Amino acid sequence: MTERVVTLDLDGVTDKADLMDRCVRALALPDWFGRNWDALADSLTDHTVWPEDAVEKGLLVVVRNWRPYATTRPDEWDVAQEVFAEAAGREPLLQVALEL
Repeated sequence: MTERVVTLDLDGVTDKADLMDRCVRALALPDWFGRNWDALADSLTDHTVWPEDAVEKGLLVVVRNWRPYATTRPDEWDVAQEVFAEAAGREPLLQVALEL
C-alpha cells in the first residue's frame, strides 16, 4: 500500500504565522489547532486529525518551496525542521520530506 501524500507548499511564506496557516490548509487541521510549535508536533502525530486513509497507509508530508522561508527566517526554519523530525521520529507511519 502506498502512503497518503500531502504537499505542504511554503511558497510565499514569510513567518511562523504563515507557516502555521499553510499547515492548517495542507493537513486539514481542525479549527482548534493552536498554531504553535507544540500544537504542530502534536497534530503531526495525532491520527485523529490525519486524512482517513493515512492511518492505514501512512502519511508522507512533502514540503515544497521552503528555501525562501529558510533564508528569511532561519531560526524559525530550524525549529520547524526539529518539529518535523521529532514528529517523524515518534510516529513510524509519518514521513516528512523536503523537496529539493
